[in-house]
Amino acid sequence: MNDLLTEVIEAHGGIGRWQELTRAQATLVSGGDLFAVKGLPQDATPRTMTVRLHEEHASVQPFGAPDQKTDFTPGRVRIEKLDGHVVAERKDPRTSFSGHTLETPWDPLDRAYFNGYALWTYLTTPFLLAMPGFTVTDIEPWGEGDEVWPGLRAAFPLRIASHSAHQDFYFGPDRLLRRHDYHVDVAGGFATAQYVHDYTEADGILLPTRRRAYRRDTDGRPLMDQVMVSIDLSHVRFS
Repeated sequence: MNDLLTEVIEAHGGIGRWQELTRAQATLVSGGDLFAVKGLPQDATPRTMTVRLHEEHASVQPFGAPDQKTDFTPGRVRIEKLDGHVVAERKDPRTSFSGHTLETPWDPLDRAYFNGYALWTYLTTPFLLAMPGFTVTDIEPWGEGDEVWPGLRAAFPLRIASHSAHQDFYFGPDRLLRRHDYHVDVAGGFATAQYVHDYTEADGILLPTRRRAYRRDTDGRPLMDQVMVSIDLSHVRFS
């Protein structure tokens, strides 16, 4: 394993503890301008997010109605009633984003797909980088204020749905994640810098509970006048 990744995983709770766990659940409040641009403005209703840790599977509840939830895997996304009745389903959902720009409207299944892969990525970072099929290399550090954050570039395997095939992760002196850079391929590929804050310890795992994603310029600087996506987590549990 890459030396920096080894330090990072240890700082976030250690691979031994991670391998003892199979599921994460958290209360989620999300927002940001991206959803309004897509024609699906997000309200501030708290929702329950559940993900499996060692396979890409996620669900958020409620979704669209009090008695509905999502069921996401890379190859299929559903909106279901709580009794299991399928309201809507899309197989091979990534193909539905072909030709999309930032302004292309989303339907509820597009939103469910984005939510599923994004929150799965966030709730499994940085441990997912040690999963089979990921390639991780050191990159130039990022300077932020009086700190210098070493970075890793991850090449994601095709079987994992996420923002983009290559993503960059930057870590503070304590080796906790500080910033996550990627392109949002399902929204025209705009470049994003996501800053993370307010760490909590949950069942032996450290993770940030506050995320703010901004567009970034060609020099990598965040455009702080517009929050594209905001995520606040609480009541995080691993089991």
